[in-house]
Amino acid sequence: MSLKDHAAIHQLLSLMESRYAIRVMWALKDGHPQTFRLLQDSVGGITPNTLNTRLKELRAALLVTHGSEGYTLTSQGTDLVKRLHDLGPFAAKWAAAQAKKK
Repeated sequence: MSLKDHAAIHQLLSLMESRYAIRVMWALKDGHPQTFRLLQDSVGGITPNTLNTRLKELRAALLVTHGSEGYTLTSQGTDLVKRLHDLGPFAAKWAAAQAKKK
């Protein structure tokens, strides 16, 4: 893996660890457009200012788009959500191994 690849991974993980970023992506994973208000309700507990900031960042990263019906994932955003979904089984195995250590 090249230094450029490592930088890209770091940049993506930095974006995803921003407060509520993954939750916004997860709320859009079904492919149905959501208005700002509906998305705020779907994410839960997010202030309008924070949601607006996350949406700007995710749109700038070409992971989310906004159309006449609301916000949706781009094809890259959909691909990322699918890849993040694969973390679930890994995380369960990892957590079980951590519990055995204690």
